[in-house]
Amino acid sequence: MLKSALSCCKVYISETRNKSALESIERAAKLFPDAPIVNKFEDPTYNRVGYTLVSKSSDSSSKNAAVFSMVKAAYESIDFDLHSGSHPRLGVVDHICFHPLASTSLDQVAITAKALAKDVGSILQVPTYTYGAAHKEQRSLDAIRRELGYFKPNATGHQWSGGLQSAVLPLEPDEGPAQAVKAKGVAVIGATRWVDNYNVPVFCTDISTVRRIAKRVSGRGGGLASVQSMALVHDNNVIEVACNLLEPSVVGGEQVQGLVEQLGTEAGVSVGKGYFTDLSQDDIIQAYFKLTSS
Repeated sequence: MLKSALSCCKVYISETRNKSALESIERAAKLFPDAPIVNKFEDPTYNRVGYTLVSKSSDSSSKNAAVFSMVKAAYESIDFDLHSGSHPRLGVVDHICFHPLASTSLDQVAITAKALAKDVGSILQVPTYTYGAAHKEQRSLDAIRRELGYFKPNATGHQWSGGLQSAVLPLEPDEGPAQAVKAKGVAVIGATRWVDNYNVPVFCTDISTVRRIAKRVSGRGGGLASVQSMALVHDNNVIEVACNLLEPSVVGGEQVQGLVEQLGTEAGVSVGKGYFTDLSQDDIIQAYFKLTSS
C-alpha cells in the first residue's frame, strides 16, 4: 500500500448541539471527494467537534478547498456569541492543524497551512493566527492561546460562553482584519508533526484538585516532557485531564495514564481509563484508502 505521499488536516469547530450546522459543514466537505473526512469526534459537553481530512500531498488544493468550504459553512451557520461549553475556544473555527503523514515533509504542509490562513483572513475576513511551521518564527499554539486568554473561563461553572470580550485583540493577527467580530471570533491555523490528544477522566468535582494533577502531568509543571495538559469539567461528576502529546512517539498515552493514576491515588480520587480523540496515524491512512478505493 503506497502511503508515502499523504497529509492530513484536523479541523476543530465550536459546535456539536446544532445538528443542522454540522450537516451543512459536512455537506460542504463532500463536494471534494479527493479529500474525505476520515474521522469525526464529537463531545456535547465541550460543545466541540473535530474532523480529520486526508488527501494526497500532491493534491493539497483539494484538501484546502474542502477545509475552506467547511470553514465558510461553519461561519454561515454558527453564531459564536451564542456558543457555550466547558472547553476553551477562540472562535467558531477554533483551531486547524496540518500534519504530514509518512514521508511527506513538514515544509509541504506548512505551505498548505499558510495558504489556507491567507484565504480565511482575506476572503472570510476573520482575524487569523499561524503557528508552528506555518509561522515565520515557529511560534507555538500554546503561546497564541495564552496571549488571547484562551485558558480562562468567562462564565460560571468553569464554562466558556459567548463571543470574545473585546473586538480589539491583544495580539496582532497574521492574516485578516485587526479586529474580531463576536459572531465569528478568531481562527488559529498551523502545521506541526503529529500530535495526539489524550483525555483522562477523574471522578471528582473539585476542579482545584484536578488542576493540580494536570499541572504535575505537564512539561510546563515539571511533569512529562512534551505534554501539555489542563483540567476541564466534563459530565457525571467527572473532570478530565485533557492532554496534548506533542511527541507521542516519545511520551504516549500509557505514560500519561500511569502518571494521572499515580497522582490521583496521592490525591485520594479515582481515575478512569483515558481515550484518544482521533485515530492513530496508521488507522487514518487505512481509513483514507478504504474511502477512496470504494
